[in-house]
Amino acid sequence: MDDTTQLLALLAAAVVGIIAVMAILRRRDQDADAASRQGTYAVSTEGMKRCPSCGFGNLVSDATCASCGGRLPG
Repeated sequence: MDDTTQLLALLAAAVVGIIAVMAILRRRDQDADAASRQGTYAVSTEGMKRCPSCGFGNLVSDATCASCGGRLPG
């Protein structure tokens, strides 16, 4: 191989490497975004109501939130 061919092969390998790194970083960012969109609280179960202020699950008979003290609906 002459010098020009070697230089072009090295340049092509560098471009492929950069594209691979960019794809890996994009996938990592997408995974992080998907994880941040998930709620931090579990889905309410039957017999519970969620506090509109903090999202804490309380018994259906509670008038105030056990976590933040906020007034519960109903």
